[in-house]
Amino acid sequence: MKLLIPNSETIELKTLILDLNGTLTLQGRIIEGVGERLAKIREKGLRIFLLSGDTRGNAKEVADELNIELVKASTGEEKRTVALELDPTTCAAVGNGLIDAALFHVVKLSIAVMQAEGVHTKSLMEADIVVPSILNALDILIDENSLIATLRP
Repeated sequence: MKLLIPNSETIELKTLILDLNGTLTLQGRIIEGVGERLAKIREKGLRIFLLSGDTRGNAKEVADELNIELVKASTGEEKRTVALELDPTTCAAVGNGLIDAALFHVVKLSIAVMQAEGVHTKSLMEADIVVPSILNALDILIDENSLIATLRP
């Protein structure tokens, strides 16, 4: 997925990294509408990873249901390391917790979600974009014009 940002740069995204708790799920349940949106993002050619410390013990079940790759990452530094291995210059990440701050710092595009489980201020400050929900985050990735409009200087 290539984005030409007017008066700025061209961004090529190949990978989407997602957080689990408070991002894809609320109180352990997948947010309705996530699966359909991830299918559209997959059609755009992005590889999708779930990086999680698996606080609730349901990460594998969620990853299987959403047909995404799971990588266990129990700390922010582990998430950052995974992103560095995936080429952070082509990664977008969506999350909400303190565990996502180091990840947000290294990826090309970071989106913080401010859902019912909250967003940590360090991740909020590292984020390129802040949206009210995972559905909004995925929609902005699906609608490239919305993303370009938000990123243009």
